[in-house]
Amino acid sequence: MICALLIFQQPERPLPLDTLSPWIDMVTRARTELFAELDAQTHRRFIKTHTRLDGIPNDPSITYICVGRDPRDLALSMNRHIDNMDVGAFLETRERAAAIDGVELVPLPAPRARPDGDRERFWQWVDDETPSTRSGGVSLRFTIEHLQTFRDAADDLDIVFLHFDELKADLEGQMRQLAAHLNIEVAEDLWPRLVRAATFESMRSSADMTVPCGGREHWIDPAAFFSRGTSGQWRDLLDDADLARYAERVRALASDDLVAWLHREPID
Repeated sequence: MICALLIFQQPERPLPLDTLSPWIDMVTRARTELFAELDAQTHRRFIKTHTRLDGIPNDPSITYICVGRDPRDLALSMNRHIDNMDVGAFLETRERAAAIDGVELVPLPAPRARPDGDRERFWQWVDDETPSTRSGGVSLRFTIEHLQTFRDAADDLDIVFLHFDELKADLEGQMRQLAAHLNIEVAEDLWPRLVRAATFESMRSSADMTVPCGGREHWIDPAAFFSRGTSGQWRDLLDDADLARYAERVRALASDDLVAWLHREPID
């Protein structure tokens, strides 16, 4: 959304955000149609992906923007995200896109049974050992391995690291820094409206235009995709023993600098 606002320099977008910045690896749109739309774009192109850096082209002429968040908050957000997703609609659009492209779909892994409680779901997410190189969901390991590919390439590629908490604390400052990095000039009188349009509340109020994943049909409630947008939600869920267990797990998966960057405060 921030990239869209900086590029078009107006709060209103000419098309849904998912059309302007397609999420290619979500595979809910035919590649032939999607690539034709991208080829026809005349504005500066910006594309969304959830693929690890070692799974996409590494091009020194491209700016990669990597966004991180405290994994404990991410786990709770993902829990609500899955509950709000219309899985049937996703599978239907996936099959339709594959038929247009003439692609034979590989069956998706059978979903694991999800525990009933938030705490139990949190630990299922934390303890999942599935490597990020395999499809079939997300987990703490998936998150750490994904982010680590960007940290490891920071000296070789143009990578901007943005943290959810810093965006919440100083949205305008973060947007101005990104604009400067991307060599985009913004008239001073435009900044208040652009910053307001990038807020969590503004995106929720226009969910039909801002929700990702191909459109509103993939969500039970599009506005609920923008659920809370706050940090520290895990404090009401995890006790001291839980936090010690989590710290041991995340330190076994991530480098010290990545742990420090993600959590913004000591975790043990």
